[in-house]
Amino acid sequence: MSMKAQVRTDASGNITIHMEGGLNYDSSAPLKNELEELCKTNPSSTITIDMHNLDFVGSSGIGMFVDTIKALNDRKDQIRLMNVKTEFLKVFKLYDYDAMTALIMEFDNDDTDDLSQKFAARAKTYQN
Repeated sequence: MSMKAQVRTDASGNITIHMEGGLNYDSSAPLKNELEELCKTNPSSTITIDMHNLDFVGSSGIGMFVDTIKALNDRKDQIRLMNVKTEFLKVFKLYDYDAMTALIMEFDNDDTDDLSQKFAARAKTYQN
């Protein structure tokens, strides 16, 4: 199973990489090179990796992928992960990588603020 990646740049200069297919050793090496080049040529951009359509194939590829993300974020907090599946989170944990620092929380931009304003009085009812 091969991996494809579409790279898009928004008006602010931030980059999103939409990945699909399988992550294995053969696809990890070119991805590593591309990420390093993007970080080097776009030092002030945030690079978001959308993993929604990415399938976990084997540990040989994920190791290089995790090492690449760790190394790039050690230099600068530039790489973000989006739509990460549970199996990837488990592997990140095995590689001693706290992916939570790089994850974009999908509920950050939802409507819960509006709900808490509407139902703020009820919240006090359930306090310990």
